[in-house]
Amino acid sequence: AVGLLGLLLLPQLRQEERRRRRRRPQEQEVPLAERLDKHPLQNRWALWFFRNDKNRLWQANLRLVTKFSTVEDFWALYDHIKPASKLSCGCDYSLFKDGIEPMWEDNQNKRGGRWLITLAKQQRHTKLDCFWLDTLLCLIGEMFDNYSNEVCGAVINIRTKGDKIAIWTREAEHQEAVTHIGRVYKEHLGLSQEVTIGYQAHADTATKSSSLAKTKFEV
Repeated sequence: AVGLLGLLLLPQLRQEERRRRRRRPQEQEVPLAERLDKHPLQNRWALWFFRNDKNRLWQANLRLVTKFSTVEDFWALYDHIKPASKLSCGCDYSLFKDGIEPMWEDNQNKRGGRWLITLAKQQRHTKLDCFWLDTLLCLIGEMFDNYSNEVCGAVINIRTKGDKIAIWTREAEHQEAVTHIGRVYKEHLGLSQEVTIGYQAHADTATKSSSLAKTKFEV
């Protein structure tokens, strides 16, 4: 399964796939998938899409887009979906391990919480897509060392007042695991030491808005 070395291969594989698409039909070689063995990820992942239609129940607005389990299939998906910065307000993308649904009520989420990144609306066209891609690469590349099993998934919310990106973990009370994940995440986003990010337990955000929910940990 792909680890750090596999993660480093991701940009090269993406460039090769783009070069392949640019070739004219008569120049097409054997498809990439047939020329290279695909690089398996450690986990199978599911991408979900949410559109806020107030005339429907919340769960009816959430739909599964697709699942993937290789590096190549991740890039094929990423390159074909609309960038997060182009989504309408009220929409979400969620990437979760297969078998976990992107909702607090899921058994593997309900005791957990989230590391939350809040972006001003002015950052939607400068930082948002880069931060979201870095978040996805942290997940599929299992970048959290021995604590990657604690990670459930990630969510990006596109909202009028400002956008949010969060990594969800299984157990809010596992302080060592949670803080390690937060430190690694902050480092991979390239955030300075002066910037602080906070962790909220789902039990708190389920009863309050995220702005009022208490911060359990900070890094």
